Amino acid sequence: MSTTTAAAPAAKPSNGLFSKKNRALITDPLNDNNPITVQVLGICSALAITVKLENALVMSASVMAVLIAGNVIISMLRNLIPSRIRIIVQLVVVAGLVIIVDNILKAYVYDVAKQVGVYVGLIITNCIIMGRFEAFAMGNKPGPSAMDAIGNSLGYAWILVAVGFFRELLGSGSLFGIPLLGNAAEGTGLYAMGYMNNNMMILPPMALVIVGIFIWIQRARNTKLIEQA
Repeated sequence: MSTTTAAAPAAKPSNGLFSKKNRALITDPLNDNNPITVQVLGICSALAITVKLENALVMSASVMAVLIAGNVIISMLRNLIPSRIRIIVQLVVVAGLVIIVDNILKAYVYDVAKQVGVYVGLIITNCIIMGRFEAFAMGNKPGPSAMDAIGNSLGYAWILVAVGFFRELLGSGSLFGIPLLGNAAEGTGLYAMGYMNNNMMILPPMALVIVGIFIWIQRARNTKLIEQA
């Protein structure tokens, strides 16, 4: 009687929606392929609206909504869009989504919408969004396109939130308008020990300085990101 046994079939690589390749679409933009600190895109909003943490969160949520919906729509239409007018179609899609997001903000968070409304409108020209439409959604299915959008919008969001956190805390001594370092008028908390708000932190150039610090830390941890001369 033969004692040989059939070899177990080799495990097939996972090609599902949550395969290793697709998961990398979410994780890579958070660090090694971050749209702000590595690709250097979306810098304008990082400078303009991060003076308050609330503004940064609203802008991040707006970009996420537009990018996810836009990537899925462009991916679904990718085989129907003539190549000669693809940029025009992409602009029409993103413009329609931005109008919807802007009206939702005005309906539910009007005070914040007044502060960031101009910059929400500029999402139409955000290089991150147009770049993902052109580089990914035009060549991939809706599922991976949605994951790519989630990853890039999260990578964009955490930088904005981090910059907004430091600028509001050190520049105004508060977060979400709640004093955390004491009360300057009453001389309580750190103000009682001589602390004064750093008014430079609320100036746009300081956002660039903070982003530069993030870039320095990132490249110090991962030397592969250092550009060769």
